[in-house]
Amino acid sequence: MDSFDYIIVGAGSAGCVLANRLSESGRYSVLVLEAGGSDKRFWIQVPMGYGKTYYQKAVNWMYMAEADEGTNNRKSYWPRGKVLGGSSSINAMVYIRGHRRDYDRWAELGNPGWGYEDVLPYFKKSEENQLGASTYRGGEGPMFVSDVSRDLHPLCHNFIKAGEQLGETYNPDFNGAEQEGVGLYQTTTRAGFRQSTSKAFLHPALKRKNTKLITYAHVSRVLFEEKKAVGVEYVRKGKTCQVLANKEVILSGGAINSPQLLQLSGVGPDALLKSHNIPLVHESPAVGQNLQDHLGMDYLYTTRKPTLNDELHSWWGKLWAGMKYVFARRGPLGLSINQGGGFVKTQTDFEQPNIQLYFSPLSYTRAPAGTRPLMNPDPFSAISLGLTNCHPTSRGHIHIKSSDPFEAPEIKPNYLSTEKDVQDFLEGVKYLRQMAEMPALKEIIIDEMRPGKDLQTDEELVADIRDYAWTCFHPTSTCRMGPSPEDNVVDAKLKVHGLENLRVIDASIFPFLISGNTNAAAIMVGEKGADLVLADA
Repeated sequence: MDSFDYIIVGAGSAGCVLANRLSESGRYSVLVLEAGGSDKRFWIQVPMGYGKTYYQKAVNWMYMAEADEGTNNRKSYWPRGKVLGGSSSINAMVYIRGHRRDYDRWAELGNPGWGYEDVLPYFKKSEENQLGASTYRGGEGPMFVSDVSRDLHPLCHNFIKAGEQLGETYNPDFNGAEQEGVGLYQTTTRAGFRQSTSKAFLHPALKRKNTKLITYAHVSRVLFEEKKAVGVEYVRKGKTCQVLANKEVILSGGAINSPQLLQLSGVGPDALLKSHNIPLVHESPAVGQNLQDHLGMDYLYTTRKPTLNDELHSWWGKLWAGMKYVFARRGPLGLSINQGGGFVKTQTDFEQPNIQLYFSPLSYTRAPAGTRPLMNPDPFSAISLGLTNCHPTSRGHIHIKSSDPFEAPEIKPNYLSTEKDVQDFLEGVKYLRQMAEMPALKEIIIDEMRPGKDLQTDEELVADIRDYAWTCFHPTSTCRMGPSPEDNVVDAKLKVHGLENLRVIDASIFPFLISGNTNAAAIMVGEKGADLVLADA
């Protein structure tokens, strides 16, 4: 039976980082097991292609979450990357680290070494920012972060100006000294191509003789000797294989697959495992609990000035955009649609922003079901003002439905199950309307297309929120980090409580959800996690 020093389960945002850093010295052998296949696909490499991969089974787990009362018993679609690079290969590429206070709170919850000043060096270590190194930004890391301001739609400046007219400050870098304000998003792209963690970290690591990758390897369980993880079992092309770990098994499957694999392996809530006849290896009640996710809302406005709709709806517009991309790596195909944005407080006495803003010079209200037609938007000029709640207080869970490793787990988000979450959204949508009334946006807006001005009372607005709010694809915290084994899954060194030679290193360890998009923080967890592993080696 083959053996490696380290087995990494999952080649996603954190797993690719781990593969690179653990193999860097040449001292240790590293095996990476990935359930998906290669990322060398056209629509993965083209930034705007995430509209295609959104429903592409070949690269996407395509999960469905359970219905929630808080969203009027609607089920929600959860795309997650099933490909090298994981969700960093199919996401919208916005690079946001989170608020300084988020990480300080992580440390205050009993996780030494996870405060902002502790994690900032790892953010910088991973990054090469196009604007150069600074106190807050990296200049020599593997992950390129682009300033795409030269290609952004001109209406982004109307959005920023409207924010300033509403009293916000212009923020040139949401990952700098302060997060609050309005500005432009930087993205994980380079020279017009997506910069996923597989491209930045994994492919360079695979050039080393001590690093091996097996794709289409669906890991079915962790192998234990008593309380010690000694390897994993995986299924590939219908054949069951086992491989041993000389030092550690590291789970990097993300907030859905890592708790699922622990439960399938006999680590989790005793009653859940018994109900599926899975022998208990170690009772860990928090495995799969504490699920958190950002919810999003859009308000759509028709405009009297051209938007990306006008550029991309017609066949000749698509042709021109395609030619600009092919010959110059410029234009909308090389960008995310999330171009302008911000972090704002809906109440002045809040310690930090509670709402994240998105501005997109595009709409696709007439899309057929089961599509996300970023390259086939509405046939009229329109924009989108969007928001997410930075700090949701609703908590859900991930539970296996059977002992079959190929059956998707139950995903229960419990969206909008707390009054605070509802209130944040209510204040947030009112803020969007205030912004739309500012002169810089009012001069270009014709009318509110969605939800429409006939909705005015708090009750009507909340009803619309429950009818319309959707996931922003940021699930975390299902293998939460913390000192108490009863309430958390891993300790501050990311070791699974009560077990040996087993860690979880991915976004599932977040003590709570950060303010903003989660990919940058998952990469940071991979960087810091690798140092923790090597320190123990």
